[in-house]
Amino acid sequence: MPLKTIGRAARESVSGLPGAFWWLWTSTLINRLGAFVVTFMAIYLTASRGFSVSYAGLVAALYGLGGVVASIGAGVLTDRLGRRPTMLIAQSSTAVAVALFAFVTDPVAIAAVALLVGAGSSASRPAVQAMMADIVRPEDRIRAFSLNYWAINLGFAVSSMVAGFVAEVSYRAGFLIESGMTLACAVVVFVKLPESRPDQNGAEAAVSGGAASEAGAGGPAGAPAATDRPARTGLGTVLRDGRFMSVVALSFVLALIFQQGYVALPVAMTRAGLSPADYGIAIAVNGLLIVAVQLPVTRFIERRDPRRLLIASALLAGYGFGLTAFAGSLGVFALTVCVWTLAEIINAPTQTGLVVRLSPLHARGRYQGMYTLSWSVASLAAPLMSGLMIDHLGTASLWASCAVVGTVAALGYTVLMRGLSHGTRPQPAPVPEERPTEATA
Repeated sequence: MPLKTIGRAARESVSGLPGAFWWLWTSTLINRLGAFVVTFMAIYLTASRGFSVSYAGLVAALYGLGGVVASIGAGVLTDRLGRRPTMLIAQSSTAVAVALFAFVTDPVAIAAVALLVGAGSSASRPAVQAMMADIVRPEDRIRAFSLNYWAINLGFAVSSMVAGFVAEVSYRAGFLIESGMTLACAVVVFVKLPESRPDQNGAEAAVSGGAASEAGAGGPAGAPAATDRPARTGLGTVLRDGRFMSVVALSFVLALIFQQGYVALPVAMTRAGLSPADYGIAIAVNGLLIVAVQLPVTRFIERRDPRRLLIASALLAGYGFGLTAFAGSLGVFALTVCVWTLAEIINAPTQTGLVVRLSPLHARGRYQGMYTLSWSVASLAAPLMSGLMIDHLGTASLWASCAVVGTVAALGYTVLMRGLSHGTRPQPAPVPEERPTEATA
C-alpha cells in the first residue's frame, strides 16, 4: 500500500475526535503500560511461591469476585457521583492495593489483596466507557472504542514483554511499577478530564473539544431522543431489559474463553517447559497484533453486518483456544494466540458499540456496569473451572471445552441478532418504565 494511502487512512482514523477523548485515551495507555498483576499472577503463585494450580485459580477467582462487586457499585456511582470521581476513586485504590500485593506472602493475605485489586481494577471501567460515550459523537463511537482498545493493547504488548523479563529478576518490582503507573493514570484524570455526566434533563455535559448531544436529536440512527427516556433508571430496569441482558449473557460466555489466555495458557506453557519470558512474548503477540491491525480492520467492519461479525468472533475465539491443545513450542503457542486475537479485534468494537446503542443516555453507568459484570463474573468463574479441570482432566480437555463454548456463543449470537437489523447496526430496544413504587438503585 502506498505511504500516501496509509497516511490518509491513519488521519481518517484519528481525526474529528474531541480533546477530552485523547486525554482519556492517554490515561488508558498509561494504565496498561504498567499492567503486571493479572498477566503474571498464575506464574507468580505457582512458579515463584510454589502454590498449586487450584490455589492460583482460587486467587484469580477472588480477583474476579472483587470485579463482580465493583462492577455494579461503580456503575451506580458513575451515574450518581459522576464519571471523573468514580475513576479517581477506583484508580487510586487500585494503586494502593497493587503496592500491597508486592509485600504480602501469607496465602490468606494474598487472596484478600487479590480481591481488593480486582475490585479497584474493575471499578473504573463503567466510568471510562460511559465518559467515552458521553464525549464522542454517535457516528464516531465505533472508531473511538477501537482506538481505546488499541491503546489498551499497545500498552499491554509493551508491558507483557518488559514485565516477562522483570519477573525473572523481581516480581515485587513489577507490582510496584504497576502501582506507580496506575497512580499516574489517576493524575491525568484529575488534571485533564472534566466531568461529562449528562444532567437530569438528559442533556450532555459540555466537554472540552466538543461533545455530541443526543438530546432532542434522536441520537444514533433512529434511536429515541434522550429526553424520551424515563428520568431515573434502577438496576431492576436494566435486569428487565431482555435484549440487553442477552448481550450480557453472551458476553459472559465469550469472556470465559478469553480468560484462558491469562489463566490456563501460562500454566500450559510452563508445563511445556517454557519460561515466564516465553509466556510474556507469546501473550505480547496478542497486543502487538491488535496494535498492527485493529484500526484497518475497524475501517473494514464499521459498516458490516454485526450479526456475522459477532458469530465469526465467537467461532474464532473458541477454535483459536482449541488449537492450543496441539501446541508444544513457543512458535505454535504464538500462532494460536494470533487466531483468538482476531476474534478480539472483531468482537470488541462491535459488541461495545451494541452495548452503547442499547443503553439509555441517563443510565449509561448502570448499563456499562452490568456489561462489565459479565467479564468480572467470567474472571471469577474461569480460574476456578480451569484450575480444577487442569488438575483433574488435563489441559487438552480444557482446550476442547473452549471450542464447544465458542460454538455455543456463536449459536447464541445467531438467535439474538435474528430480531435485529441485519444490514446496519442494531437499533436500541425500548427500556421498560420504572414502576413508581420501586426504589431505584
